Amino acid sequence: MKLIANKIQTYFERQAFGVCEWLGEKLAMEIAQIRLFFIYLSFLTLGSPLVVYLIMAFWLKHKHYFTRRPATVWNL
Repeated sequence: MKLIANKIQTYFERQAFGVCEWLGEKLAMEIAQIRLFFIYLSFLTLGSPLVVYLIMAFWLKHKHYFTRRPATVWNL
């Protein structure tokens, strides 16, 4: 039974957007704690953190469009 649970967890971690992992690296926290925070907060506030999660996922996926690149002599 534990093997099946590990396979399911691995599948969803690969398919996830990486928001919790990115937050964990930035805040120096465990990824599991951040995931639990999102889950519990979603139950308490009727799903509104899911909107924030999806916005963050969109931003992480397209952040290379939002970041400024330093101008160099060669770009002129």
